[in-house]
Amino acid sequence: MKVIRRIITALTVMAMTILPATSHAQGYYYDDDDWHETEMPVRRTNGIMILGKGSEMRYMSCYGGCPDNGEAYAQTANTYKKTFGRNVNVYLMPIPLAVEFYCPPTAYEWSREQLPVMMHMFDCLEGVKAVDIYPTLSEHSDERIYSRTDHHWLPLGAYYAAEKFARVAKVPFKKLNNYDAYVVHDFVGTMPKFSKDNAIRRFPEDFVYYVPRGVRFTTTYINYTLDGARKNIIGETEPMVHDFFMKYKDGSAAAYSTFMGGDAKIVRVETSTRNHRRLMILKDSFGNALPGYLFYSFEEIHVIDCRYFNRNMIDYVKGNKITDILFANNMGHASNSATWEMYLKYLEQ
Repeated sequence: MKVIRRIITALTVMAMTILPATSHAQGYYYDDDDWHETEMPVRRTNGIMILGKGSEMRYMSCYGGCPDNGEAYAQTANTYKKTFGRNVNVYLMPIPLAVEFYCPPTAYEWSREQLPVMMHMFDCLEGVKAVDIYPTLSEHSDERIYSRTDHHWLPLGAYYAAEKFARVAKVPFKKLNNYDAYVVHDFVGTMPKFSKDNAIRRFPEDFVYYVPRGVRFTTTYINYTLDGARKNIIGETEPMVHDFFMKYKDGSAAAYSTFMGGDAKIVRVETSTRNHRRLMILKDSFGNALPGYLFYSFEEIHVIDCRYFNRNMIDYVKGNKITDILFANNMGHASNSATWEMYLKYLEQ
C-alpha cells in the first residue's frame, strides 16, 4: 500500500508542477459526471469561494498549500515521536477544508488539491500513526459535516473523524445514539466577515452539537491573556473548573465556541473512563470539536492550541503522564510554517 501511495503521490506532485491546478482531489472519490450534474453557480470574493444560491449557498476557504508544506508538518510529528519514544503514541490527522469536497470543476483553479498533500504527509511518517479521515469525510460529504456559513467543519464531521482516530488508537468509542443533540438555530459564522459579503446572512443554518451521556467529565481551564495583536501570551489565570460545552443563544455567531469557549487556553478533561490512556490534542480551532467524542475513550484529555502554549512540552507530557499525542490541524494550518515552527518551539522553550 505504501508503495502504491508513493507512486500516486509522485505522479500527482509531477502534475501539480507541470499543469495549472485544474484537477481536484474529488476525482479520487467521485465520478466527474456527478459534479457536472450538480454544478451550481460559483464566484469568489476576498479569497473566499461562494457556491450556490439561496439556502444551498456555501462559503469556503480556498487552499494554497503544496506537498513540501505537508512534509514539514509530518517531520514535526516525527520529531515528537523521536523525542517521546515508544511509550508515547503519536498520530497525525490532517483535517481537509470544505472546499476539497464541494468545489465545482469550474472553480478548480481557485483552490489547490489537498489529497496529494495529505498522502505525502503520511508517506513521510516515521513511527507516527496516520489517521486518514479523507475517505470517511468524503463518504459522508452529503451530510452536514461542514458549515456553510463558517470556515469550520460542523460537529458531525468531527464525530466521524474522532471515530476513525479511536479505531487507529485502539480505544473504545460510542456511537452517536449515546449522545444528546442540542441545536443553536439561525447560526451564521465567520464567513460574512472573512468574505466581506453578507448575502449568506439571509440563509442561516442550524449548529447541532452532541453531549455524551453516561460518562462523567470535569474540565479544568488555564485561560491566557493575550496582547493586542492576539499573538503573545502576557498573563494567565489560575486553574479553574468550568463547563466543557458552553451555551449560546439562537442566532449567535459564536456557536462554534460551544467547545471550551475558544483557543487561548490549556484544557484538561478528566473523565470516568479508566484505561490508563491520556491523550493530548495539538490543534487549531478545528480540533476543538474533537474532545467531546473521546470522553469514553481516554481517562484524561489535554487540549493545546498550536498558537498558544507557554510551557515546555517535554515537561508537560512527562508531568501529565501523556500516553497519546494527536496532531489535529486543518490543512490550512498544517501547510503553514508558523504551525510546525511553534510546535518545535514548544519542545525547547
